[in-house]
Amino acid sequence: MKKQNVFFVFVIPIIAVIALLTVQALCDLELPSYTSDIINNGIQQGGIDRGLPEVLTVDMFDAIVRISDEDPAIMASYDLYVTENLSSKELERLEESYPLITEENLYLLKDLTEEEKDIVEEKIKMPLIITTMLYSNNESLKELLHLEIPEGSTLLDIVLMMDDNTFDMIITSIENSLSTLDASILDQYAISSVNTIYNGIGMNMDDYQMSYIIEKGLMMLGIAGAGMIIAIIVGFLVARLAAKIGYVLRSKVVRKIMSFSSKEFKEFGASSLITRSTNDIEQIKMFFIMLLRIVVFAPIMGIGAFIKVSDNPLNWIIGIALIIIFILIGILFALAMPKFKSMQKLIDKMNLVSREIITGMPVIRTFGTEKYEEERFDKANVKLTKTNLFVNRLMGIMMPSMMLVMNIISILIVWYGAKQIDIGTLQVGTLLAFITYTMQIIMSFLMISLVSVMMPRALVSLKRIKEILKKEVSIVEPENPVEFKENEKGVIEFKDVSFKYPDADEAMLKNISFKATPGTTTAFIGSTGSGKSTLINLIPRFFDATSGEIYVDGVNIKDASVVELRNRIGYVPQKGMLFSGTIKSNLMLGNENLTESEMLDAARVSQSLEFINTKKDKFDSVISQGGTNVSGGQKQRLSIARAIAKNPEIYIFDDSFSALDFKTDAALRKALFKHAKDATVLIVAQRISTIMNADNIIVLNEGEVVGSGTHKELLKTCKIYKEIALSQLKEEEL
Repeated sequence: MKKQNVFFVFVIPIIAVIALLTVQALCDLELPSYTSDIINNGIQQGGIDRGLPEVLTVDMFDAIVRISDEDPAIMASYDLYVTENLSSKELERLEESYPLITEENLYLLKDLTEEEKDIVEEKIKMPLIITTMLYSNNESLKELLHLEIPEGSTLLDIVLMMDDNTFDMIITSIENSLSTLDASILDQYAISSVNTIYNGIGMNMDDYQMSYIIEKGLMMLGIAGAGMIIAIIVGFLVARLAAKIGYVLRSKVVRKIMSFSSKEFKEFGASSLITRSTNDIEQIKMFFIMLLRIVVFAPIMGIGAFIKVSDNPLNWIIGIALIIIFILIGILFALAMPKFKSMQKLIDKMNLVSREIITGMPVIRTFGTEKYEEERFDKANVKLTKTNLFVNRLMGIMMPSMMLVMNIISILIVWYGAKQIDIGTLQVGTLLAFITYTMQIIMSFLMISLVSVMMPRALVSLKRIKEILKKEVSIVEPENPVEFKENEKGVIEFKDVSFKYPDADEAMLKNISFKATPGTTTAFIGSTGSGKSTLINLIPRFFDATSGEIYVDGVNIKDASVVELRNRIGYVPQKGMLFSGTIKSNLMLGNENLTESEMLDAARVSQSLEFINTKKDKFDSVISQGGTNVSGGQKQRLSIARAIAKNPEIYIFDDSFSALDFKTDAALRKALFKHAKDATVLIVAQRISTIMNADNIIVLNEGEVVGSGTHKELLKTCKIYKEIALSQLKEEEL
């Protein structure tokens, strides 16, 4: 995949997901604050959210200004609205909110920024509290000031009439008394003072309260709705990204496996390769989803929630909760990690046993070893099941344990929070918000711990995929491949070739030399294990010779393009292999431009046409996986037809006539030699009758050439060949 494509397919969506998750986390973090505001300000404080009155009577304003020593910030923050100077329309508008405006002048708060309001609120708080306490004839102040209040007057009236020195002394005394109170209590006094002022002005406090609650509720709905939409978008993007990662990994793994030689296949094993390209990639996908959705989201939630409660007197409880959680997670991890690391190997073993049982079912039934195979399967199954159960039980313990911790912490918060509420340092809404933020912090750490639990298994899977992708392939395309020589087309030559399987003690082939030319048939025969199949597998470079050189079309095959080399060869393996699809799709594997006449010709030569014509859909007849819906002989003939359809310059038949009866074998060879009269034909066979007409027969014994020549020559010169011939044919048939 090109860098530009990687950027657009992965980088930009990942950045988008991170940005969206950040916004979603911020939305979730805001909701408890709004809940707190609705309870504290909307319900308990009548919709008043700050100790800064938006309207004041002239008397109240003058009193506050005098008590504040004519603070310029306070004076500059209000405008006087004179009733006589207002238009009827403006007066009507103001009357809806402030009924007293029709009777007397009022001071209204200017349109200030939130920062400016905070400054003015801090400055007006103490003068406002003192003013309303004096105005309402507070009993505590009566005792403090020892003043007699005439009927129809207030403490405020008396204090305002005093001389400046006495006034300052009294105000200072009241301020000193109030300054001993907690800041949160002073805030409540300020809000209560605003409520007193609003009631005095005749404002409808029920409507005011409901308006505040509805406003905050709508904002909560908006934030929750935005969070929901973002979560849906994130889910969509993450699912697409995970699917794309799975697609890319599977593509890379399969392409890499396709480049493996037989050596690499044997190193990994088919069952392991299947597990790695399916289950391991699925584990990586799942971890990627968790990584994006949780590892980005959870820290923002946890850190954000911790910042929100940093100034709360109960935040020490969160520290206790986190310590308990870390200890619990540490214990679970120590127990689960070793099991996670062994999980994928157990799945490999399970796949291996399952694959052997399924593919070897006929043999198992023939030898009556069903019980043994069931026990073997059960052994692998029980190991995997026990490991899965152990891990799942641990994970099952984690969630209830975490819930227990969260519930205990909730009780602890309510217990100590109630005491704080009782002494006035905490409000009910703030307590509920604190509980929510605490749960968010705990859940964030829990989510991160769940990702950490998945991480070992995902890392094992990633390592296993990396082993495939980083595996150095023994047979690779040369950087500067040599062109095949057209004047030596079809010529195959072995020059002192030896081969030893990896980790084998002895060489399988030793000092093999021969030459095969176009228009001739070269056959290989020998006892089982003599190296016949190994020898011909060296030609298409399924393995590379340990020593010596192999030439095709006048070029050393190690210097030529592997793709070009194999394009020149029509190979029929020892075991006929068909792919799911149709007869036609199988024949077209080697020649995608195969015409109808070429298809018929290939079927006719391979003696397949007879049984194909008996089928309802002819060449469009369905072939099941592995060709299980056709007989062994039919499968072998279709494999031969596939090689013929390719029309190569070299034919290699690796004991490809063994499933055919003698009549079909003879007819096929006769038609094949006529069809491929200009091609080079190599045949590995066990039956003398299959190869006795070959131009050159090479006899192998324990990996060495012990005879070479025609059938008649070998009967005279090669004892081993004659023994094989006599074991299959009568003297007169030779």
